[in-house]
Amino acid sequence: MGYVLNFGAVWRSLDALLLGLALSLGLAVVAIVIGAVIGLVSAFTMTSGPRALRAIAAGYVTFIRNTPILVLVLFAYFALPQLGIKLGKIESFVTVLALYSGAYLTEVFRAGLVSIPRGLTEAGLAVGLTPNQIRISIILPLMLRNALPSLSSTMISLFKDTSLAAAISVPELTFAAKKINVESFRIVETWLVTSGLYVATCMLLAAILRGVERRMALPR
Repeated sequence: MGYVLNFGAVWRSLDALLLGLALSLGLAVVAIVIGAVIGLVSAFTMTSGPRALRAIAAGYVTFIRNTPILVLVLFAYFALPQLGIKLGKIESFVTVLALYSGAYLTEVFRAGLVSIPRGLTEAGLAVGLTPNQIRISIILPLMLRNALPSLSSTMISLFKDTSLAAAISVPELTFAAKKINVESFRIVETWLVTSGLYVATCMLLAAILRGVERRMALPR
């Protein structure tokens, strides 16, 4: 006999999946906000900071970008307590995800900073603005506008990466799906619905972020 689809068990547990989905989105949003701050600081450091700080920022980016995120998650949750640093499941995962996104956003923001014409800085100095005023009122808005497409891609990628939180039992979408799968043995149905939720959410995020990009685009 062929496999007969029966979504009853999944629909009965749909509230658990939706709660997991909400937590996944929350983890991604918090991580991207913290990561953006880290990325901005690191990008400005790498482009105009002292040599020692540039080396530290470059080392951070290189280490994080070349280490699998799952290894970082397991290290933060299982190894750091052995060193006296104890974090909860959600806190440790958000910390890792923020550091991970910060490393990638450092390169995104650095490229945006490098692409801004030097003449804008000179023009700001000519009208009496201080270097910090130039960074905040001229360079930062232009850089963020240029970096927005890459920032949007990072946000969607981070949302998908939240599925790795299931490895340390954070009750996000994938963990909720695994629990339903174990309890109901409806493997195909559980993962079909879960995949559909991931795809639908990513498409919705992409549409929202494209709308933001269009609103912030420079008029032609």
